[in-house]
Amino acid sequence: MAEKTLDRRVRKTRALYRSCLAKLLKEKKIQEISVREISELADLNRGTFYLHYRDVFDLLDQIETELLDDLNETLLKYSPEELKEKPSLVFQEVYTLVLENQDILEILMGDNGDLKFITRLKEIVKKKCLDDWMTLFSCKSAQYSEAYYYYMISGCIGLAEYWMQTGMKESPAELAELSEKILLDGIKILGE
Repeated sequence: MAEKTLDRRVRKTRALYRSCLAKLLKEKKIQEISVREISELADLNRGTFYLHYRDVFDLLDQIETELLDDLNETLLKYSPEELKEKPSLVFQEVYTLVLENQDILEILMGDNGDLKFITRLKEIVKKKCLDDWMTLFSCKSAQYSEAYYYYMISGCIGLAEYWMQTGMKESPAELAELSEKILLDGIKILGE
């Protein structure tokens, strides 16, 4: 019971630090943010911060790692066959993940975002997509497969950015259906 309570408090504290970092990142670059600022905004002492993180960069890195782990876990849930039949299954979960993490993703994917995060994101998706596509489609050209992947991942990231910038009016399900339509209509070139 005590462990469960501690876990809940740790989760709440980390969520508070994350929220404070997101708020500060809207105003300034990561290099300009201090542990003192985050701690004051969170109304916690700096010692508490250091129980969880080495510094501000470690906080950001842990947030990014958790997001990418969640994304990877979501992508691995579905077999290539399930995704061939209904790609919107995974898209809906991915866009729900975006919705739940909008505060920090707007910053990480924005103009002053973290290129390292975007690169790591693309690599996770690339591995899953290319592996699945090679399993599902007999691509006549590896060049087309690679080019299509880069086209699609840039489009999906662009669609998520557009969605966040326009107030997320569509539901994750609506965006997933749109992504599926784009993907299925575009993927016909792989078999040509």
